[in-house]
Amino acid sequence: MILIADSGSTKTDWCVVSNGACVKQIFTKGINPFFITTEEISREVKEHLLPSLSELPIEAIYFYGAGCANPEKNKVVEDALAESFEARIEVNNDLLGAARALCGEQPGIACIMGTGSNSCYYDGEKIADNISPLGFILGDEGSGASLGKLLVGDVLKRQLPRHLCDRFFEESGLTAGEIVENVYRKPFPNRFLASLSPFLIRNIREPEIHQLVYNAFNAFLTRNVMLYDYENYNVNMIGSVAFYYKEVLRKAADDLGIRLGTITQSPMEGLIRFHQ
Repeated sequence: MILIADSGSTKTDWCVVSNGACVKQIFTKGINPFFITTEEISREVKEHLLPSLSELPIEAIYFYGAGCANPEKNKVVEDALAESFEARIEVNNDLLGAARALCGEQPGIACIMGTGSNSCYYDGEKIADNISPLGFILGDEGSGASLGKLLVGDVLKRQLPRHLCDRFFEESGLTAGEIVENVYRKPFPNRFLASLSPFLIRNIREPEIHQLVYNAFNAFLTRNVMLYDYENYNVNMIGSVAFYYKEVLRKAADDLGIRLGTITQSPMEGLIRFHQ
């Protein structure tokens, strides 16, 4: 049996795979070595993953995670997993996981649009080109965190119609002060901002909301995807934002002459095929 993990900043999806099929799926908190230590990861694994595995014979672990961007950060995750498993452990970034899930062994352009966003040209074996996402402060265009940031910025600066601002405060139960507190003083502001973005999909038929989302996707495509050879390859997407906002995303892509291929919420099915 093998264990495949797809970890974003918000949650980690673990899948026990036997004979090419997922036999057990477990969800834990997001594991990002940029924000948490080996000790914290190990505690999360021991408290919320191991009890669900019931001593299943795990022979290998393939972990794909946000923040697993270099050998030093990958080792943070590897060391934490090694405390609980006697198995071969391979740690890669979530972008390679997305590329393997979307493209298999064929070249193509692969993108992540979830809490964060990222993109690459994949040559069928490795990531051959990558425009740095730069995180939700400097980049991450089109991500849940970026959409949430644009939303609260427009709400607090009264750029949206009054009825939408009132609806946002009523549905979220937040005050302006609490929003600022969560963004500037509490941990994981990207998760907080992403948690607000579903307001946009619920109100996507409002012209101002549709335009906000469209502009965000246009920025993602022009500042990232169009720097690859997009004219000769389909652009494939993974992530909750890409999946739930696919109609607006397709419109933005069509307007830019970009051909979208697969759009899926999770890479797990593709990763199971890849590692079969």
